Amino acid sequence: MNNITHSTRDSIATALSQNQTLVAETLHLKIGHCRLDLRSNSSELITKLQHYFSSCEVIGDQGVAQINIIAIESESPALDIDFIDWKREPGKAGRKDEYCDLDGARVVRKVRTGMVFLQSQETIMAAGPCVQYDNQVINFINSQYMNWLQQQDWLICHASGLVLQDKGLAIAGFSGGGKSTLMLNFMNDPSVTYMTNDRLFIGQSEGKIEMSGIPKLPRINPGTIIGNPVLHPLMSQEDLATYQAMEKEKLWDIEEKYDVSIQDIYGEQRIQNNAFLNTFVILNWQRGSEEPVALTQVDISQRRDLLKAIMKSSGPFYQNKAGVFETDTFDFDEDAYLSLLANVNVYEAHGQIDFQQLTKLCIDVLA
Repeated sequence: MNNITHSTRDSIATALSQNQTLVAETLHLKIGHCRLDLRSNSSELITKLQHYFSSCEVIGDQGVAQINIIAIESESPALDIDFIDWKREPGKAGRKDEYCDLDGARVVRKVRTGMVFLQSQETIMAAGPCVQYDNQVINFINSQYMNWLQQQDWLICHASGLVLQDKGLAIAGFSGGGKSTLMLNFMNDPSVTYMTNDRLFIGQSEGKIEMSGIPKLPRINPGTIIGNPVLHPLMSQEDLATYQAMEKEKLWDIEEKYDVSIQDIYGEQRIQNNAFLNTFVILNWQRGSEEPVALTQVDISQRRDLLKAIMKSSGPFYQNKAGVFETDTFDFDEDAYLSLLANVNVYEAHGQIDFQQLTKLCIDVLA
């Protein structure tokens, strides 16, 4: 790999493109009210992305996209620039992202895979082994939709989102709190539709609070699979037996991600992009508690400690309307969250961890 010496957005874009010829196929997506197009030099990548985003509305080439992305399949680009580590959130260990800011642009490199991303108002690019690490291209696509939502004044929440009984339910929790497990427990009910697993957006609409998800499939740990027989096919019989033999406390702490295809596991028409938010449940339960799980309605303005479980950093790819990038020392606008949540039913789940019982309690409060 040859090092790339550069100083401007255009020189980076030229270097990352490596004079590759783009294939004729284009990924056309309509996510919510946003139109996104992606072009690449790899037909294989576009095919994989079309399959992943099959729950979105795949549209023709009519109209103008708000977001245009180029993804170049190549070796990991070696850039002759000084990267800075992006500080990770509390509870997260190890290096993940590093970045370099130029005039009106940011370059982000994934430490583990060597994938490189160029972000600016004019140029949005991914380069590197895109086919091998297509999950990072998927995340990059979703980050652009997230940018678009936030530029329309939506707030990002670290929460799962579901729709049941025609009402929106959001589930947040502190790190490792089990929100994915609870969310997929709800999905066993065929009347429930999935919105999002980890990034939920809330905004004002028609005098109500609307919730919207991103087209990202849940990624779950073995403990979630073991506790839900519907998910057992995600794992080999050998791995299933190994994890089932483990003590529950050890199983809880294992980090090994499995993708959950909502449509393959739960059937067609089980994904919904928007709904009005009715109830927000914050998981503040504890392993080892002897108290039965309970739901207590709270005034979130008086419980800002719980608000910390909801708020989520926009991450290194966020660029606001004025072209200013997010920093890793960002301070949350708590009042903005409190304003939107003022007319939402907010509950704290406390006591012992009991997914089955909490599911029943949530259904009761929604009713």
